Amino acid sequence: MQATEQKSANRKMAWQLVLVVVFFSGFGFALVPLYDVICRLTGLNGRTNTMALEQSKNTQIDTTRWVNVEFLSHAMPGVGLDMKAEQFTMRVRPGEVIHTSYTVKNKMNKVFVGQAVPSLTPAVAAPYFQKIECFCFSQQTFQPGEERTMPVVFVVNPEMSRDLGTVTLSYTFFEAPKAPV
Repeated sequence: MQATEQKSANRKMAWQLVLVVVFFSGFGFALVPLYDVICRLTGLNGRTNTMALEQSKNTQIDTTRWVNVEFLSHAMPGVGLDMKAEQFTMRVRPGEVIHTSYTVKNKMNKVFVGQAVPSLTPAVAAPYFQKIECFCFSQQTFQPGEERTMPVVFVVNPEMSRDLGTVTLSYTFFEAPKAPV
């Protein structure tokens, strides 16, 4: 009788463990879109705007202060891209429309399709860093050996805290997922 009870208890425990595994697998997959929504709503993770903003015709430039903007770039390992900013740092006045660019070169002997993902640190500055034009708004296709200079046009909103003297804009290039055939 005891062996039968032990088998029943083991079977019950096995089913409970299977349910736990299924639950946490689903929870893990649900975290990705949930995290993305939370980042968009709160500005966490340094997410900047993902669509072009209209350029204001009456931008008030704050001539009483400067903000240092640093530019970084990364390509995920194995994608075969060289990416660098036109300049590493700029001093800008809040409210001033700034034009800069990044140069990307495909070092591979095959076509590369990818997307640049921006990030801004400190993350609390993200809502005040407004991109008007950016190569990160859409996927980019590079032919073998192609080198391209791509623009970034942005404004640092004058409402950004005066305590933020330096912000860092970083782009990471990822290979776009292949479409199913």
